[in-house]
Order: sequence, then structure tokens, then C-alpha cells
Amino acid sequence: MSSSCTGLSRVLVAVATALVSAASSCPQAWGPPGVQYGQSGRSMTLCCPGVTAGVPVSWFRDGETRLLQGPDSGLGHELVLALADSTDEGTYICRTLDGALGGMVTLQLGYPPARPVVSCRAADYENFSCTWSPSQVSGLPTRYLTSYRKKTVPGADGQRVSPSTGPWPCPQDPPGATRCVVHGAEFWSQYRINVTEVNPLGASTRLLDVSLQSILRPDPPQGLRVESVPGYPRRLRASWMYPASWPRQPHFLLKFRLQYRPVQHPAWSMVEPAGLEEVITDAVAGLPHAVRVSARDFLDAGTWSAWSPEAWGTPSTGPGLCPYPAWIILVRSCLPSGPLPKEIPAGGKPYTQPKENPQMDSPAPPRPSLLPDPRPLDHRDPLEQMAVLASLGIFSCLGLAAGALALGLWLRLKPDGKDGPQKPGFLAPMIPVDKLPGAPNL
Repeated sequence: MSSSCTGLSRVLVAVATALVSAASSCPQAWGPPGVQYGQSGRSMTLCCPGVTAGVPVSWFRDGETRLLQGPDSGLGHELVLALADSTDEGTYICRTLDGALGGMVTLQLGYPPARPVVSCRAADYENFSCTWSPSQVSGLPTRYLTSYRKKTVPGADGQRVSPSTGPWPCPQDPPGATRCVVHGAEFWSQYRINVTEVNPLGASTRLLDVSLQSILRPDPPQGLRVESVPGYPRRLRASWMYPASWPRQPHFLLKFRLQYRPVQHPAWSMVEPAGLEEVITDAVAGLPHAVRVSARDFLDAGTWSAWSPEAWGTPSTGPGLCPYPAWIILVRSCLPSGPLPKEIPAGGKPYTQPKENPQMDSPAPPRPSLLPDPRPLDHRDPLEQMAVLASLGIFSCLGLAAGALALGLWLRLKPDGKDGPQKPGFLAPMIPVDKLPGAPNL
């Protein structure tokens, strides 16, 4: 009876050993075959992939003859590394009792995933995209799972208007990129984005709620051109087009803002045009100007786009006209060329600059310097200032003369309020009253 019990005990021990061995078999590789991953600073268990679970083996580092763990350790085909760090990374070799190669294992250490940083942007009112980046570097192979769903929106009466829909996968474009695109979104709806970072040590999820109208940011305008206006030495005409990603619909339009500055001056001037064209009327004659434009939804949804690439233009430098009034011409004569105020040519017809035959041997004009100029920017013309000052002086003299004449007349005509005989004024008659014909004798 005792022998039978002993035999039964041996069978149960063998079954338990088999179950433990099966439970401690080598984990399936998450990445390339023969690679195991672990967390730095934690204990790590390696297993020999080429032998049966529980078979004792000897462990070595690749390229070293020093025995790390012998077959009599009682750990079978496993190798335990306590508090593994970067010095434990590398390739390990396991050999059976007969010296045959059991297998090779490469250890790579890293960290579990953290919640990624996610941001979303809509370049138009129908589609939006989300991008992400890891909040910390794990040092391990990483994948991202992305999805989205339409959120439940409470109504004005506190009741739910529609049930939650989704989730749907957010396709990564291209596959494996840190960007996914949602097509056919509803402009007034809200969405919940799910981005999950996965690596061999676990997973971490970031949820982000977005509405299309709050993340709307158009692409910069395209086709910016800057041209001079012939006959107007202080004007430039800028024109541009809608971004190609923005669908042209009458109920979803864009508004624009335009900035410009002369070369060598860092300060920008800004205007908000009404359409796709703007005429700059206060350019500095003879200096190249940088111009750029930005766009935004015309109802102020979202934010302004980034600035377009700068375009350069120089005002016309053709023969000058005589736009000044006659009282300025007395002080300043018209010059052949130079900076003029906002002018209208005589006759109301713009000057057309004659075309010149291009010369193949003429050198290209030098590119203007982009270095900042420390001198303050002054749009005023010195001769024009002198003309204004002279005209002010003339008007002042005329005003003083008129005032003096009026004061003299007033003093001559003012009656004397003192008692006594009245002194005849300068308008008194020169003939006595009693000598006049028909005068009565008093």
C-alpha cells in the first residue's frame, strides 16, 4: 500500500512539475525573434529558447567564457538578472549539459509607455488631423492605436440630442506615422480622440475632446504676388489666392490680414484687406518691400493661419509727375524722380512706363540686404517738409497782417466814453453844418 502511495506521489509531483514548466515557458517575442525586453531597474528573467522547459543549461555572455549561471542552479533553462541596468544589455548564450548550443537571447531594456502628447488641427471645415509624440522616450519598439468617436452633445433643455456613435479607427497617414486623419467630420459636432501608445512593457492611453470650429486653422494663402503701380512711386499692389486645401463655398469664406515692411527695417505695418487684393499706398519710394499674408475663417472660428512665404516688390521709379498744388510748387519744384505723397496724376490717367529692351549682358541687380537698419524709419520727404513749413509761415504772416488791420480799424472807430467835447473822427465832415445849403439857423 505504501509503495502504491509512493508511486502515486511521484506521479503527482511529475504532473505538478510539468504544469510549472509549462507556465514558465519562454515568453513570445514582441518584436524580432530572439529578443527579450525588460524594464531598467527591475529584475529580469531570460529563458533559453532552444531547449525544453526545465532542462538545466549553462549561461554565458556572448564573446565571454566566464560562466554566469551553471546547470546546478536549480533554475533549469532560466537566467535571473537582479535589478537589471544598461550594463546587462546584450546577447546571452545558453548551452546544454553536453555543451551543445541551446539558443541565443538578446536583452533590451527600456521603460513602460507614458500617455502621449496629442494635438489636433483642421485645415478646412470638413476634415481634421491629429498628431502625437511620446511624453517620454521608452527606448523600446512602440506602436500607436488610434480611434475616434462622436461625442454625445446635451441639448438646450439638458436632454441628449443624439446617442454616442463609434468608435471608428483613425487611419494613420501614411501607416506607422504619428498622424491620423478624420474625413467627413461635422463642423458643429464634438469628437473624442483616443491615442494609445503600446510597447512590450504595456500600454498607455490619451483621450482628447475636440470640436472642429475650435481647432480650425487654415493653411497659408498661396500665390502671393507683389507688383509696382506704374506712375505711383509710393504704391504696391499685392494679390493672392485661397489655399488649395480650403473648399470655396459661399457660406464658408476666409478673411485676410497683410503685413509689409521696407527692406532693412524689422517693424511690420498691417492692414486687413476686403478681398484677394490690396494696394499699399504708403510704401517708401525706391526701397524693396517684403509682403506676407495670413488667413482665418471670416466668422473668427479657430485661429489665424501661419504667414505665407514672403514676396518682394519695389515701387515704380519712372519719371515723376507734378501732383503738388501751386502753393507748394512755389517752394518745391517737381523732380525727375523721388518719393511723392499719395498722388493722382494730372488728367486722372496713370502714367505708363515705357518698356525697355532687356540687355543680355546687363548684370542682375544686387539682392537687397536683409540686415536690420538701426536708423528710425521716416516716410517723410525733406523738401516736402520745407514746403509745408514755408506755407505755414506765409499763412501765419497773412493772418498777423489781417489781425493788425482789424485792430487798427476797431481802435479808430471806437467811441470815447469820457465827458467833454467829442473829437471828430476821421470820418467827420470837413464842412460845418451851418454852411450847408438849406440848414436852419439855430
